[in-house]
Amino acid sequence: MDAAANVLQPYKEIIGHVTKIMTVARMLSGSLICWDIYKQGSTRGIGIMPFLLGLALSILNFKYGSIIRDNPVIQVGMMGAVLNAIYCLFYFYYTQRKVKVCAQFGMMGSLTVALIGYAQIEDPGLVQKRFGLLITVFFLTLIASPLLQLKNVINNQTTEGLPFPFILSGATITFTWLIYGVILRNEVIVIQNTIAFLLSLLQLSLFAIYPSKHRRKHRNSVRKKTN
Repeated sequence: MDAAANVLQPYKEIIGHVTKIMTVARMLSGSLICWDIYKQGSTRGIGIMPFLLGLALSILNFKYGSIIRDNPVIQVGMMGAVLNAIYCLFYFYYTQRKVKVCAQFGMMGSLTVALIGYAQIEDPGLVQKRFGLLITVFFLTLIASPLLQLKNVINNQTTEGLPFPFILSGATITFTWLIYGVILRNEVIVIQNTIAFLLSLLQLSLFAIYPSKHRRKHRNSVRKKTN
C-alpha cells in the first residue's frame, strides 16, 4: 500500500475533492427513492433502514473525521447527516407504520449516541483503530442491507424493490474512497471500502440475472406481439 500511496500522493487534494463531490452526489440518490415513495403515495415495499443507517453512519464518520483530522471525511459526514435526516422525515410522513419507525429510529439513535460516547472515553492511542472498526461494521451493514431481500429476489425472480440507484452509486463511491484510503494509508478506510465495493458488485449482478418487474412485463409483451 505504501508504494501506491507514494505514487498517488501528489494527487491527494484532487482525489479528495472528487471523492467528496461523488459522495454527496451518491447521497442525493436517496431523493430518487423518496420520489418513488411520493409517486406511489406510501412506503410500501421500501424500508427505512438504508436512511437510518446512512444517518447513523454519517454522524459516526463526522466523529471519525475529527479524530483523524481529515476535512473531506468531516465535510461528507456533515452533509450526509443533514440529507439522511431529511430522507427519514420524508419517509416518516408517508409511512403508515409510524410506531415501528419511531422504535427503529430510537434504537439506532441510542446505538449512535453510545458509540459517540465510547469514542469520547476511549484511550486516544486506541480510539482511531477501534472506533474505525465499529464504523466499518456500520458501513458494511448499510452497503449489504439490500441483500436482506435476496430471498424475495430469487423466489420472485425480479429485482423490484431493490434500490438500483443506491447500489450503483454505492459501487462507484466505495471505489473512490478506496483510492483515497490508500493515499491516506488508512487501513480502516481501505478495508471497509474494498469489502463494500465487492458487495456492491454482487448486488449489481442481481440486476443482470433478474430483471425488474417493469422490464419483465415489457419483455413479455414484446414476445406476445411477435407470436
